[in-house]
Amino acid sequence: MSTKRKEEKKPRPSQDYSESFKRQVVSEFERGLYTKAELKRRYGILGNGCIPRWCKKHGKLPYYEPGTKGRPMKDPQKQKIKELELALQKAQADLDIYKRFISIAERELNIDIVKKSGTKQSKK
Repeated sequence: MSTKRKEEKKPRPSQDYSESFKRQVVSEFERGLYTKAELKRRYGILGNGCIPRWCKKHGKLPYYEPGTKGRPMKDPQKQKIKELELALQKAQADLDIYKRFISIAERELNIDIVKKSGTKQSKK
């Protein structure tokens, strides 16, 4: 039998990050330059919840926590309305994200993706 001692886990010291640093990390993440894991490695950020928490606080895109479904309402019509309102909110958030992606792509690639109103279609 080996006489290896079990190493005790030492708690990591907590790190305090400045607001400007947090905003910079969130900006890099939202622009799609790096993933959360890459940012953690790049800047030595400890903990898995830091960047998502910063995104919710400082981000320009909507970040939602996964909701839990509670007990359904007694009135099925009210429950259906509530579900549809939530679905509409999610669809609007997705639309905002897609619009942002298109604007970034148009800016970075210097091409027009969205058809401008009032333009005529070419005849083939």
